[in-house]
Amino acid sequence: MDFNKQTYLTAFALFSLFFGAGNLILPPFLGYNAGEDWFWVLLGFGISAVIIPIMAIYGYARLQGTMLDFAKKISPAVALVYCLIVYAISVALPAPRTASVTYEMAVQPYFELSSLWLSTIYFALVLVFVLNRTKIISLIGKFLTPLIIVLLICIIGIGLFAETEAMRTSIFENGLSAGILEGYQTFDAIGGVVVGGVIVISLALQRTYNYEEKKKMIARSGFLAGTGLFIIYGGLIALGAYYSSAVQIENRTELLQLLSTSTLGSIGTAFLAVLVALACFTTAVGIITGTSDFVKGLCKNSQAAYTSTAVLGCVFGVAIGQFDVSYIIDVALPALMFIYPITIVLILLNTLPERFASPLVFKFVALVTFLFSIPDFLSFFITEGALDVLKTSIPLSNYSMGWVLPSLLTFVLLNISTLYRDRNDREIKSK
Repeated sequence: MDFNKQTYLTAFALFSLFFGAGNLILPPFLGYNAGEDWFWVLLGFGISAVIIPIMAIYGYARLQGTMLDFAKKISPAVALVYCLIVYAISVALPAPRTASVTYEMAVQPYFELSSLWLSTIYFALVLVFVLNRTKIISLIGKFLTPLIIVLLICIIGIGLFAETEAMRTSIFENGLSAGILEGYQTFDAIGGVVVGGVIVISLALQRTYNYEEKKKMIARSGFLAGTGLFIIYGGLIALGAYYSSAVQIENRTELLQLLSTSTLGSIGTAFLAVLVALACFTTAVGIITGTSDFVKGLCKNSQAAYTSTAVLGCVFGVAIGQFDVSYIIDVALPALMFIYPITIVLILLNTLPERFASPLVFKFVALVTFLFSIPDFLSFFITEGALDVLKTSIPLSNYSMGWVLPSLLTFVLLNISTLYRDRNDREIKSK
């Protein structure tokens, strides 16, 4: 297969893997709340929902291994625990959210059916597909994403050229940090760590390209997919901002429905709802299948482990998927504040040359990141006043990013120390 053709195919596959329910409903509402400061939230959202996930793909291009390799420089045990936490979060939050989005966009407006019943039926079907592997889901996915993109381009194009009122004032104290934190909710950094290995394995199975060719191809594909994601996000955020004074809405899915109705009409909105529901379903099947495969591998390819994990994942889906999208997003925040900083640090370190990212650097930077992200995690369970002294003493902690500067400082100091030690060793040897 031609190198360039494979690059574009890989780029499209990456875009499809990243573009899910959260990527649809989060940007418009973010722009709606940002109003005239929409460009700053776009930059923040782009950092955490585009740049970091694509850097994860580039990290895999260098490693060309599995998800366990991402944290192996810390220790194999830590790598295993990290993978288990990531898969547990994936099953407990983004997978159930697909059912909730499906209910609010494709069922509730048209049918009288409770969210519990929908969630039950939804994950019963998911379990059927997970236990009986079929190419139908992957084939549907190949056609769904292009159709959704075409509809979104129509919504964005028509909406941005329509006459609207002046944009409202932003509700955010800092648009950049608000955009970064909202980007956490896409789960795309975690997605990059999970799906990057799938891309690497898929290319390796072709036995057509060598290491350098695969490295260049994955990096170029990531750049193309990231550019496409950023353009779509930019359009949706700008559209939400343009309509920020025209409507009063507190629901993410309701805003997307309103924007699609005002641009495409009721038929277009219904068509979009069906496509989103199918896309959500394929995402849920992918998450449950991937998690079950991982547990199966840990248990010496036990089919019983695969089945048990699939059933448990779907039970979680029914239990959590019956709640509102907004509720699931709120519940997800503590988990994201716990796992996202570590994930971002692992992604960044894996993209750096070996001389700057030694096992020692991995260990200490990851440890400092973990320690300084604890206040952000605890803030969801402890009254605000109890953490005031701690949070005011840590730079950027008020923006839930108190881990950034300590981790950066640790990285710089360790590398300076290593360079100084190496120079001394060379001087001693030369004498």
